[in-house]
Amino acid sequence: MTKHTKDVQNRYDGFRKTPSLWKKDVIFNMKQFEIHSKSDKIDLDIDDKLRLGKYIERLVSFELSQNLAVKILSENLQIQDGKITLGEIDCLLLKDEKPIHLEVIYKFYVYDASVGTSEIDHFIGPNRKDALIEKLKKLSEKQLPLLYSKSCEPYLENLGLRASEIDQQVYFKAQLFIPFGEKINLSILNPECVVGYYIKKENLSQFLDYKFYIPQKIDWIIEPHTQVDWLNYSAFTEVVNPILERKFSPIFWLKHPNGILNKSFLVWW
Repeated sequence: MTKHTKDVQNRYDGFRKTPSLWKKDVIFNMKQFEIHSKSDKIDLDIDDKLRLGKYIERLVSFELSQNLAVKILSENLQIQDGKITLGEIDCLLLKDEKPIHLEVIYKFYVYDASVGTSEIDHFIGPNRKDALIEKLKKLSEKQLPLLYSKSCEPYLENLGLRASEIDQQVYFKAQLFIPFGEKINLSILNPECVVGYYIKKENLSQFLDYKFYIPQKIDWIIEPHTQVDWLNYSAFTEVVNPILERKFSPIFWLKHPNGILNKSFLVWW
């Protein structure tokens, strides 16, 4: 197995093991898509230079193609009104012969109790530039309603579909990170999505005897493993300080002295 093939497999494994952010339709009445893959092996050549979101879409496309109950009708369908692009429909498919409009989302959020007043409000992007609530509103108010727009009708007609007969679902997976040293009980979101914690620069000195690794963004989705070039504390801080100065919060893997591995965010704020 080549390194590229192994990398693709690791990313696919990480994607498949990431749970849906909620179950059924408990948030904004948006129903989570459910699929049971027959195979855990991926046979697909994907460009490593793709943005993570586009890379995820390729993984989803492969996963769907492996299920005999699913038939993909269209992917990344650009809906236009004249020369103006109104938006994109991620995927139109048949599952057990029933038409579904599927929106695909994969996100990373950190928990900040100082933001908002609800469980959903508290989850924001690690760079503080976006928030879970904003994404949910965009989905429910813009992306999903696009299916029912006048401009979408001819696209659906070409596929032999009518909007009124299509079920709308989301494939919303996420990795959640809580503050270092805290325990958070989730009542709405899926607690299985909590995969690690985030720490601030001033807390790094607690990990002097640990080893560190900073994966490239396309590898944020994978589970930590030992076959990487680990950095000691001094080398890690030297690499990460310029990243923090750019107000960017990287994911890093933490190897405990006893060999335990963790995935964490180091936040700049």
